[in-house]
Amino acid sequence: MTDDGQLEPAGPDEGSIDLLTAALRRDAADLETYAQVLAGALVDALPADAVAVERRRSLADRAAGRPGRIERLDVSTDDRRLSLTVTRGRATAEVCQVVRGVVLSRRPVPLDEWTRELAAAITDRARSDARARAALERLLLGG
Repeated sequence: MTDDGQLEPAGPDEGSIDLLTAALRRDAADLETYAQVLAGALVDALPADAVAVERRRSLADRAAGRPGRIERLDVSTDDRRLSLTVTRGRATAEVCQVVRGVVLSRRPVPLDEWTRELAAAITDRARSDARARAALERLLLGG
């Protein structure tokens, strides 16, 4: 970070990835809240085609105009797709290797490892994208 509180555009180092991982993990105890906060941050930080969110809307959600609960969150990078599925209060995370849109492998991972992979992908993206960098700053600094 610079003296004025801005993130430096330098490459991802272990410290910045660890800091982002901690910020992404801070709401993980309540999976529904975690998924909502994470989806909002990712929509701000990444291009629209890089984030896909599937929601389940109950009749009460529809009547109240609420968006519903997040059931699945997919984040796509050049060579990976990170998927988080929340079902009945349990999270299932997987990392997929993707080449030209074809999934070559799927690997179930613990939520902590998934969060770390996501943090590395966002940090890498923020190096070259001002919008992603600003969203990353908001996430880390709580702004």
